[in-house]
Amino acid sequence: MEDFKDINKIVGLKQSLKAVQKGIVGEVYIAKDAEERVVSKIVDLCTEKDIPIVYADSMKQLGKACGIDVSAAVVSILK
Repeated sequence: MEDFKDINKIVGLKQSLKAVQKGIVGEVYIAKDAEERVVSKIVDLCTEKDIPIVYADSMKQLGKACGIDVSAAVVSILK
């Protein structure tokens, strides 16, 4: 898993959804262990807008890659 600490990113589902809708996201990372009902909306939106989705092994690993002490279900990397 990459290290996102020094990359322009948005952590969290709601903020990521807004950023994808604005067209400022290059790719989205989603944790494999995130609840399907939680991430299905962002998966659908990314598919619709042709934004690549990368799956991380876990929410814990994704949060750690972002340099935060909590789990993250979704991280968007800005263009």
